[in-house]
Amino acid sequence: MSARPTDRLDHYLRWRCQLDDPFVELDLSYSALDEGVMSSLQPKLRAALTAMQALEGGSIANQDEQRMVGHYWLRAPGLAPTDDQQQAIVNTLAVIELFAADVHSGKLTASGGGRFRQVLLCGIGGSALGPMLLGGVFGGKAAPMQLCVLDNTDPDGIDRQLAALGSLQDALVIVISKSGSTKETRNGMLELQRAFAAQKLPFGKHAVAVTQDGSTLDQVAKREQWLACMPMWDWIGGRTSVMSSVGLLPGALLGMDLRAFLAGAAAMDEAGRRTEINKNPAAMLAAFWHAEGKGRGERAMVVLPYKDRLLLLSRYLQQLVMESVGKEFDRAGQAVNQGIAVYGNKGSTDQHAYVQQLRCGRHDFFAVFVRVLQDRDGASFEVESGATSGDFLDGFWQGTRKALLENGRASASLCCERLDERVLGALIALFERAVGIYAELINVNAYDQPGVEAGKKAAAEVLTLQKKLHLVLTDEMRDVRSLAKSVGADPADCWPILCHLAANNRAHRIGEPDPRLAKFARA
Repeated sequence: MSARPTDRLDHYLRWRCQLDDPFVELDLSYSALDEGVMSSLQPKLRAALTAMQALEGGSIANQDEQRMVGHYWLRAPGLAPTDDQQQAIVNTLAVIELFAADVHSGKLTASGGGRFRQVLLCGIGGSALGPMLLGGVFGGKAAPMQLCVLDNTDPDGIDRQLAALGSLQDALVIVISKSGSTKETRNGMLELQRAFAAQKLPFGKHAVAVTQDGSTLDQVAKREQWLACMPMWDWIGGRTSVMSSVGLLPGALLGMDLRAFLAGAAAMDEAGRRTEINKNPAAMLAAFWHAEGKGRGERAMVVLPYKDRLLLLSRYLQQLVMESVGKEFDRAGQAVNQGIAVYGNKGSTDQHAYVQQLRCGRHDFFAVFVRVLQDRDGASFEVESGATSGDFLDGFWQGTRKALLENGRASASLCCERLDERVLGALIALFERAVGIYAELINVNAYDQPGVEAGKKAAAEVLTLQKKLHLVLTDEMRDVRSLAKSVGADPADCWPILCHLAANNRAHRIGEPDPRLAKFARA
């Protein structure tokens, strides 16, 4: 028997919670949460809120590196445990605002005396995804500067970006690396230095570093007299760095209201501290994730923002969620292989792509929709009688979540009035805190990343082997087994390295594309 309208309204009111200013509503009325599920999770949720309170108080959260985790302090400096930390946060915000004002006014100019009009950012991971999200939301022709991001060590990708930019005369470069030793960022910086030299432009007169004090990058920037060095702190992780210099500097150059951005996040943080669980958006979102994945991440999270400017939100959340909760071991050292897979694009585009599978295929996901009520700044015209393009977009959101629920597929919907700095700050803060609470529910450390470090170590070993192979190449053509024996390595490990060297004219290769027949020599 179908529910009466009043029953459905009561259900909606029971399973919604919101932040009033800025307005952000979490609607879980299309989820599978019920009173039984919430009752069973209550003790863990309360313990998680207590743990989050200790985290914000300065407890050592990253046990591997013996570090505090302080991204919450960035929007509420008074929470930071020391006066020095509080003052550093306040001072950095003021320095960034002044720097951006000087760039926009023309007080600080490029080496030729003209204004900076482009921001060329070099970073990877959180040092790129955060700024890219800000650029997607607040960039464009109306912004005072245009943002271009080099977020990989792909030579072809770098060449394409630089070719699109053309002259670098009006480009302000931001190089972001906490340690200063991140290889992808280091490589991007060296490529940029070469490009500036080719155009006879002094790189240092166009460059800003965002890094830890005393790092390799900090030393380079000071030695070469770059325009500025902005701080990164060891208590800020890359995936939660968008409200530090990492995001605030490019955001300010794009014309963002930084204080509104931080205020929106602070407001959501306050809501995330509510002890009444059903009125705490972060706790409720984490409970939804837990219920859908049975506390084991058995379903992926599909992020579907119905707003083009939020296209990069799923990529941003992919790192935030998967790097935080994708862990092999729990805090007790037990193998648990936890995680939540995250993917997505945007609505209603995805209704013409993978929503067919979401509704009719494997039930291995849950959806998180993001809905923005304001269609555009001005008035919209009707594309057919009584309906605008925005009406269609909103209708597609409603239709999609209804169609999913009819087939037993749950969703959560985040709704906001408009997409501005306060709202984006609140949305980011909501997901950051939900991740922290969810990690407590499944008993993993959300703030370390041993898998990332393992990948870096393995890559370093490959590059070491490549150097050895390059040294033993001679004018004599030799097969892969012979070369591998010379360096004491497995031929299967040497084969892809030798193929790459040959494809880039750094080795000669003859023979079939078969490891048993091909031979290599010095280029």
